[in-house]
Amino acid sequence: MAMLTAYDPFAATSAAFRALDQLTGRTGSMTARPLSGMPMDAYRVGDNFVAHFDLPGVDPGSIDLSVEGTTLTVTADRSVPQLDNAEWAVAERPYGSYTRQLVLGRSLDTDRLEASYHDGVLTVSIPVAEKARARKITVTRADAPVGLQARTIEGESGGDERDAVEA
Repeated sequence: MAMLTAYDPFAATSAAFRALDQLTGRTGSMTARPLSGMPMDAYRVGDNFVAHFDLPGVDPGSIDLSVEGTTLTVTADRSVPQLDNAEWAVAERPYGSYTRQLVLGRSLDTDRLEASYHDGVLTVSIPVAEKARARKITVTRADAPVGLQARTIEGESGGDERDAVEA
């Protein structure tokens, strides 16, 4: 059951920038570094797909979620603190815009997506669409006596769970 395929297009670039900063001794500079991504955990529990995104220090008002077609886009901003007369000794925390996109499968009901932000973690919950949920199917036996024809078997309907999410 492949619910999620993770892909961070900036991971190699961020690692290269960090290595360059270390080589040039700029680890304590206030130059803006590219953000290395938005760490995420994702899982299915019951009839919901849940994703947790780490967004420490982000103003909840800067978080934006949008769904276009089958793509969920999460964006957020982390601003540099405005401190008068501050002489920075170390500045290692990244600032700027975070963006993460998830390609959602047809088996998720994006019209009922819910999101909350608590203690630096954005939680997104997307219900599995009714047509993709497991259901019982009644099978009848044509040659059985009346009243003994029907029996119920377990089955799955709807889309393939591999269609659920790709990141």
